[in-house]
Amino acid sequence: MEKYRVKPGNKVRIKDWDPDDRSAFDVTKEQAKTKLIALNKKLEALQEILYAEHKHKVLIVIQAMDTAGKDSVIRSVFEGVNPQGVRVASFKAPTPEELDHDYLWRVHKETPGKGQIVVFNRSHYEDVLVVRVHQLVPEDVWKNRYRQINEFERTLVQEGTTLLKFYLNINLADQKKRLQDRLDDETKHWKFNVEDLKERRLWKQYMKAYEDAMEKTSTPWAPWYIIPSRTKWYRNLVIAATLVKALSRLELRYPPAAPELKKIIIR
Repeated sequence: MEKYRVKPGNKVRIKDWDPDDRSAFDVTKEQAKTKLIALNKKLEALQEILYAEHKHKVLIVIQAMDTAGKDSVIRSVFEGVNPQGVRVASFKAPTPEELDHDYLWRVHKETPGKGQIVVFNRSHYEDVLVVRVHQLVPEDVWKNRYRQINEFERTLVQEGTTLLKFYLNINLADQKKRLQDRLDDETKHWKFNVEDLKERRLWKQYMKAYEDAMEKTSTPWAPWYIIPSRTKWYRNLVIAATLVKALSRLELRYPPAAPELKKIIIR
């Protein structure tokens, strides 16, 4: 999965990343479904040990433009995992209380505890994306946040968190098709938000904001992955494989049994 990783210090131009790339897995759609089921089972087993060991923490950040499939990724990749140890945190417009604090305040309290996997559906990166595009704070303020975010993420990692960040890559034409699908299918009308059309007009500004964010915050301790997301099953397969690989590196172990268990006899 290293081909999708943004190397620290490299320039990022999203147009150079093909949203329809499928070169990491030479599989058909049906083969991919079978492989994803196998990865789901591996993830389920690893997550159970992670929860039992109560040592490591895992934070997954998912960012994307509207219709790229954030919710779908969460449903598909984490199917079957124990909800007791996995939690999804979504970040929308800040509340008045959140605005009274620094922008990372609401984020920090949602980060995982020991034994937990937490998925951020949008994240602290909104404060260098939406905030920048809509000019909600001065430029010198949001520019300073890249350094603050790197320091924040470094602290999390040094305190035992494995941190992976995924940008789901689609283009303007892909988004148009998916928005039209929502209009054409009455079962998807609930997904359609007129405000998405206003954001769509700012596509170029968002692409520049994403490029700068990934360029400045893809670090050895908290890498960004640009995931081809035109083909949904391939997107899910790549993310699942990346997560399983990252969790496998932790060398998870069930905790040793307490010595007194050997003396217990159940009658």
